[in-house]
Amino acid sequence: MPTTHSPRHSASLLIFTDLDGTLLDHDTYSCEPAREALNEVERRGIPLVLCTSKTRAEVERYRQLLNNHDPFVVENGGAAFIPVDYFSFAYPYQRDVDGYHVIEYGTPYPRLVEILQAVRAESGVKIGGFSDLNAEQVAALTGLPVEEARLAKVREYDEPFFVKGPPGELNCVNTLFRRRGFRCTRGGRFHHLTGSNDKGKAVADVARLFERACGQVRTVGIGDSQNDLPMLWAVDVPILVQRIDGKYDPTVKVPHLIRAGGIGPQGWCKAILDLLSARTEDGGTAPL
Repeated sequence: MPTTHSPRHSASLLIFTDLDGTLLDHDTYSCEPAREALNEVERRGIPLVLCTSKTRAEVERYRQLLNNHDPFVVENGGAAFIPVDYFSFAYPYQRDVDGYHVIEYGTPYPRLVEILQAVRAESGVKIGGFSDLNAEQVAALTGLPVEEARLAKVREYDEPFFVKGPPGELNCVNTLFRRRGFRCTRGGRFHHLTGSNDKGKAVADVARLFERACGQVRTVGIGDSQNDLPMLWAVDVPILVQRIDGKYDPTVKVPHLIRAGGIGPQGWCKAILDLLSARTEDGGTAPL
């Protein structure tokens, strides 16, 4: 169950962050390299909205580890989960689940599995989806402990998949998905099949709720890969961290993009501390 935690009405900064490969280390899934910046964000009462391809079950675990009580976005913008007492005003949402108002954007997971199976049959391409794997197999592919892999399989709006073949086969698969009205994006480890949702739509709606509660808010988005692109387009200050190979994802191109000097959580920490330092020095107005 979520903990009630209303936003501070004086908040002028709002941070949206990806998890895997961004706030979390690619291999260890640890956020400890970003701890200094996380502590400063918490000390200042800055809302930190997790915006990820992970499931709600996974995100709830990380919210406990981070002492985070803010809204969050799951499965590449499939839904935004708002603690029921977080905002003091009414707003539209689709359903109530376990103490959250849920704003839904995504296609139900069973439908995505049907589409993946149909495209696999039509194309003859060897496509592997999470729906084909048990928790032990997911753990082997991701490096997650088996218990956490089980949480990764509790999916609602997004089907991670991989193609066992040359790049041309992936292009064929993507074309067939698009013809059926579905999207495919690339994350840190897998490709993701979704409906018409993306992180940007959810980020824009959540940001509007904060603006209604707090007044003018400057938004920051931090990611590392292609599926973060809609989120980075939707914020005022887009930040890209280095991937595990020390390079930046070349497909992420956004005006005024800040390329953080560091891989994953190391880059996250440096970028946030630089941001907060600049705002302090300039009276809270500087973007970085």
